[in-house]
Amino acid sequence: MTDQKKKQKILYPPGIKWTKQRKDVYHILMAAEGPLSAVQIYNRIEKKDTDGCCAVSTIYRILSAFEEKGMVSKASWMGDGALVYEWNRGGHTHYAVCLSCHKRMPLHACPLEHLHLDADAEEFSVTGHKLELYGYCRDCRQESQGSEKLS
Repeated sequence: MTDQKKKQKILYPPGIKWTKQRKDVYHILMAAEGPLSAVQIYNRIEKKDTDGCCAVSTIYRILSAFEEKGMVSKASWMGDGALVYEWNRGGHTHYAVCLSCHKRMPLHACPLEHLHLDADAEEFSVTGHKLELYGYCRDCRQESQGSEKLS
């Protein structure tokens, strides 16, 4: 089966016109292990697409259209303030972010799931939440400890 036939069998989410560029962004986000910036998405498409790629501004417009339809979630990371996007798969993921190398590691469980945040629904109705933990990953801690020993 050719790649073209495989692509034709993919059922894209309804409610939006599926252009080649939108399909490219969709495939990159679906394959991503974590949130990506528009530039990261652009770079991944550029590596795969031998016919050339659209502009980064087009990627931003596509992401905006996806966000408007609830297909992606957008967040900004502390420190660099970069906007990142992640395909909305129905659940949610929290991240630990290294302050040194900026690596983002998904937390495998939601630390807030045991809280009953909607107990007082008359005053405020919770519809979602986001949690980011900041610190240093194992590699950066080891590198820091190694440089301290040399001092």
